[in-house]
Amino acid sequence: MAQVEATSERIVAADAETVFDALADYRDTRPQLLPEHFSEYEVREGGDGEGTLVHWKLQATSKRVRDCLLEVSEPTDGELVEKDRNSTMVTTWRVTPAGDGRSRVVATTTWKGAGGIGGFFERTFAPKGLDRIYSAILANLAAQVEK
Repeated sequence: MAQVEATSERIVAADAETVFDALADYRDTRPQLLPEHFSEYEVREGGDGEGTLVHWKLQATSKRVRDCLLEVSEPTDGELVEKDRNSTMVTTWRVTPAGDGRSRVVATTTWKGAGGIGGFFERTFAPKGLDRIYSAILANLAAQVEK
């Protein structure tokens, strides 16, 4: 089983602290950022960064739905890590200053992919699909914090 990785990035016209706080707000802001691929969103513990436990279903394709139960940690400043209890999927959000009231936001998702021909297709197509989903989240984030 090979590791699969998908990365999305965006420069946002808001300072890093504002952007990070919006991303870390799982109770109010985060649900507003999610596109139609997400359903059954529920904060089960916490709600603000470290210590949050959040659930959602992610429909990556018409046939592929992941039931995600994510533990959130903040291992370093400007970094949120969402580890799925139901799979090997880990999403890391990094927010860094990008000069003059701007921030760079990078979302990287990794998981152990399938083997064989199914794994080939997963490694080929899944990163592109996740990039579209996370690019939508980043666009919604930008719209939220650039107001």
